[in-house]
Amino acid sequence: MTGDKLRTLISAEAIEERLDAMAADINGCYQNSQGLLVVGLLRGSFVFAADLVRRLDVPLEVDFMVASSYGRTKESSRQVRILKDLDEEVAGRDLLIVEDIVDTGHTLSQVMRILQTRDPASIKLCTLLSKPSRHEVEVTIDWCGFEIPDAFVVGYGIDYAQRNRNLPYIAEVIA
Repeated sequence: MTGDKLRTLISAEAIEERLDAMAADINGCYQNSQGLLVVGLLRGSFVFAADLVRRLDVPLEVDFMVASSYGRTKESSRQVRILKDLDEEVAGRDLLIVEDIVDTGHTLSQVMRILQTRDPASIKLCTLLSKPSRHEVEVTIDWCGFEIPDAFVVGYGIDYAQRNRNLPYIAEVIA
């Protein structure tokens, strides 16, 4: 990102407030769940997933998948690759997929299709960010932190070429 500048799009405080509200709603949804499995999609969701599960007060387990369509570029290739699958059993369990950002929807669509074949009790999606103007594939988002414009963003676990994941806020990359 040499030469790129960053402009704060969503503050750390706004993220914290939205996480509290989302977690309260998720707690209510899963209060009677017999087997919630929180599935973080790595790498971008790891900060969001960690902060979210610490706010949940329902019994849960956490697992991770690695699915990628970006590599080291700013544009999705639309070719989704599953690089790491789940270790936990899915059948009969409520799944909460935790994603950093829904851009085109291709990655999530394929991940959800794969997980649906494993006979879960339910699948719901929680994403920190969504770019509605970029959606190419229909994906039902049950909990969305923030809708953002078509901007390339980093921070709060989201990277560009593995950089800027450590920012406590969401920043727009200005070329």
